[in-house]
Amino acid sequence: MRFMQTSLHEAVLIEPTPFEDERGRFERSFCTREFEAAGLATRFVQHSQSWSRARGTLRGMHLQKPPHGEIKLVRCLRGEIWDVIIDLRKDSPTFLRWEGFELSAGNRRQLYVPEGFAHGFQTLRADVEIGYMISAPYAPESASGWRHDDPAFGISWPSPVAAISARDRSWPDFRCPD
Repeated sequence: MRFMQTSLHEAVLIEPTPFEDERGRFERSFCTREFEAAGLATRFVQHSQSWSRARGTLRGMHLQKPPHGEIKLVRCLRGEIWDVIIDLRKDSPTFLRWEGFELSAGNRRQLYVPEGFAHGFQTLRADVEIGYMISAPYAPESASGWRHDDPAFGISWPSPVAAISARDRSWPDFRCPD
């Protein structure tokens, strides 16, 4: 695996290093030893998947608040997404900055999302499936989020929103904590 630092502090884009021969391809999507060597978390207690029917579906921007913060390892298993993260850690040098990444079944990239980041994505085609490895069990009382179109972030989404949950549509605008 190749670990590439993003412009956001401690967020990492991971590319596979496949082995190919006449049979096809083999690659690792996770290896404790390689993740440890890159300084990344290796304990993931929950593996989840989501499926989105329509192109333009938006999910986010989600965050688990302390004490149930979580690290996510996100991978597109089918289709293609524009994956967005926002650094919401007050003590971070990249506080309030966002970055977007194209993750697809074709490029097989993964995004390592540190604790304290909001996360969301928009599907770039229909019939998209995403896999998440998550470092902490889901705690509904810590579930939080902010609007995908919050002017505090100014995220550039690739297309108009075709589908979004009522919950994601109703997240509040971000207010910087004191």
